[in-house]
Amino acid sequence: MILFGKNENYRLIFDLIDGLKNGADITDAVGRLIEKCEKHKLYQNLWRSYIAWLIMNDENAFSLACEMKTIEDCTLYAVARKDAKELFDLFFYDFEGDFAKENEWLRLILNYKPHTQHFQTNREISGKTAVEFGQRLAKAATPELFLKEIAAQYAQHGVGMFGNNAAFYLHEGETLSFIPIIEFEDVHLSDLWGYELQKKQLTDNTEAFLQGKTANNVLLYGDSGTGKSTCVKAILNEYHDRGLRFVEIYKPQFKYLTELIDHLRTRNYKFVIYMDDLSFEDFEIEYKYLKAVIEGGLEKRPDNVLIYATSNRRHLIRENFSDRNAGDDIHKNDTMQEKLSLAERFGISINFTKPVQKDYFEMVRYLAKNNGIQLPEDQLYDLARKWGIRNGGMSGRVAQQFINHLKGKA
Repeated sequence: MILFGKNENYRLIFDLIDGLKNGADITDAVGRLIEKCEKHKLYQNLWRSYIAWLIMNDENAFSLACEMKTIEDCTLYAVARKDAKELFDLFFYDFEGDFAKENEWLRLILNYKPHTQHFQTNREISGKTAVEFGQRLAKAATPELFLKEIAAQYAQHGVGMFGNNAAFYLHEGETLSFIPIIEFEDVHLSDLWGYELQKKQLTDNTEAFLQGKTANNVLLYGDSGTGKSTCVKAILNEYHDRGLRFVEIYKPQFKYLTELIDHLRTRNYKFVIYMDDLSFEDFEIEYKYLKAVIEGGLEKRPDNVLIYATSNRRHLIRENFSDRNAGDDIHKNDTMQEKLSLAERFGISINFTKPVQKDYFEMVRYLAKNNGIQLPEDQLYDLARKWGIRNGGMSGRVAQQFINHLKGKA
């Protein structure tokens, strides 16, 4: 194959076929196939499900062009048509021939039942998608129809890790790579009581972003425990099925921001680069990389990338009283402006403040109801007040921790 099949994971398919054709022991190949399929949560006909998973994750010139919806009747499509004939033959390999009928291992993999089918994590959802994709491929009567189904899969769902996962860590090695976050917190905006204006600001900006309209980088700042990070995580859960992807990045990695954005600009997704608990001491210089990327560098930020950051500080770089005194700094105002300018480069700043006691009690009541905790209101409020006094005050985080405590006791 010219475009497909370069990934080493295809080797398992070829090993199994070689074993069948040569009458060799296929036990090892079948065992490796089962290991792979359990890891990626595949089931039913493992042969077809695994090939479908390979095709879903095969990043090549054809699949990436399909993802960008730029494939027409071009030379690339003609080349892919030749590969499709070989993929078609692999997918529909005749297991009834050779000695397959009598082989107990093949009977196992052609009707495989997994140990779990919850479909809650990224990996389980990806496995289910691959099985369903394989079922659609099985209906293709010709290699041409087979290829059309593949192209439709790429156009609708994308290809590779970005197609099959919603959130990633950035890993820097010899080259930058993305590590999928297999399980992320199942939290939604409805789980966060109050802060309706703040939630609306964030959702309106995200909606505009997903619709291809002008959108802003966002800084969520304010008191600790008020739901800033929860809000951002909820946005991912609300919108990942519409092509929103998150890449979480940490302060020491800011020097890779430009390279990271170069990786993302050519993909047909909307990416949010997420920075949690963002702040800088006055001796840290990583903020300069961030300033240049947000606004100020010669290179235009691509339309499919935004930055969402949370912080307990409105002004992200620590200021000292000495900054406001002349000291030995001739241009003290320039020094102050340098420190203030980073926060000002976020187009939208959303403030989260701690709730007053009445709102704190409402949060507790709301969370208690959602978690099936039944206590008289007076008792619930009294316990919540005491919990807040002992555990750092009244905030959304403290309210959630209180509810966790009650659930644990129950």
